[in-house]
Amino acid sequence: MTALWELWLPILLSAVFVFLVSSLIHMVLPWHKNDYPKAPNEEKILDALRPLAIPPGAYFLPRPADMKQMNSPEFIEKLKRGPVLMLQVRKNGQDSMGSRLGLWFIYSLFVSSFAGFVAGIALRPGADSHDVFHLVALTAFAAYSIALWQMSIWYDRPWILSLKSTVDGAIYALVTAGTFAWLWPR
Repeated sequence: MTALWELWLPILLSAVFVFLVSSLIHMVLPWHKNDYPKAPNEEKILDALRPLAIPPGAYFLPRPADMKQMNSPEFIEKLKRGPVLMLQVRKNGQDSMGSRLGLWFIYSLFVSSFAGFVAGIALRPGADSHDVFHLVALTAFAAYSIALWQMSIWYDRPWILSLKSTVDGAIYALVTAGTFAWLWPR
């Protein structure tokens, strides 16, 4: 077993490296450029929604009051008439990238800590770097990618977005694993 405190350097550096690689993927490469296309008639949609003053939150429309109403002819007709949508409303004004980037770095630290914790339980100091790499890569991949698939399964997120995020997660997992294999205590 390897204590988590012995892994502070690979935890910190892998989070920094993932942060830098993710910044490159999202800000320099065109990989995610068209993930969210502009809605047709955007101005009309915004003009129609603005007077409703919908508070920030996640909404499903139409939404039945209960399971009984879900199967009612009236609700089924609403679904047929459409539109059927999930609506994520954010607060008005310019988005603060600083707080989101800070949260992303904290999340990357958590994933690295979790992957280090799992590897630390299974592997001793001086473990083979191949074993360290595989265990950390699998754990980090699960944390960065697999949970995103349920958004496509349950909430109709386009599968291409989940696939792209899975590829991103695989890259982050490889960066994390490479850092741990390089800096694993001897």
